[in-house]
Amino acid sequence: MKIYSYLLSLMLFAFVSCKQKKAETPQGAQTLTYLALGDSYTIGESVTELGRWPHQLAKVLEPIIKQSLLTTIVAKTGWTTNELNQGINEASLETNYDLISLLIGVNNQYRGRSIEEYKLEFESLLKRAVAFKRNDNSPVFVVSIPDYGVTPFVQNSNRDPIQIASEIDLFNKAAEQICAQYGIPFYNITGISRTAANDPNLIAEDGLHPSAQMYRLWVDYFHAAIADKLLANETP
Repeated sequence: MKIYSYLLSLMLFAFVSCKQKKAETPQGAQTLTYLALGDSYTIGESVTELGRWPHQLAKVLEPIIKQSLLTTIVAKTGWTTNELNQGINEASLETNYDLISLLIGVNNQYRGRSIEEYKLEFESLLKRAVAFKRNDNSPVFVVSIPDYGVTPFVQNSNRDPIQIASEIDLFNKAAEQICAQYGIPFYNITGISRTAANDPNLIAEDGLHPSAQMYRLWVDYFHAAIADKLLANETP
């Protein structure tokens, strides 16, 4: 029995050691922190964890900036701007992230919330995002709301895809204008999202959300600008 316990202890120690070693940062590399705020699009509904666009972005950025990115996601399927704000309140977050993204608003549109309410709550969230870098807006960027009107979910329902597209554009225009006021980059991927109308591989199995392949198109669109941002923010 003692021999068995000793061998079991060795096995457990080896397993823990392997797990710890896997999490280690490469020698000489610095670990940066990335906070992604949003809804189903940020949490990657119906795709794997590695298929989520924030994780894909981190993977693409790391060899460019030669640093590791530790990604934290605060997002949930169905969240509106107000619910994301509450989610941030309930999360245990740091106050000095190196990169912060915000993608929110599709559920405001889906539930018929007013554009005026969205403007107020989006601006509040943007200010909170800036506060996560001690009121420095340089690490913050915003991604536009994709157009779910091109998905089978809508095509097989009584919802009007033309109306959805029009309303999504209005919400995005409002967000872009607010971003401009604060000098924060706004990456408009809505046009890319609409290409899913002609390519079913860009839609997840649930028939509503983007696939990992679609998310990669988003990352391909804006990762170079974000890499430049991170490199510019490096301390000498």
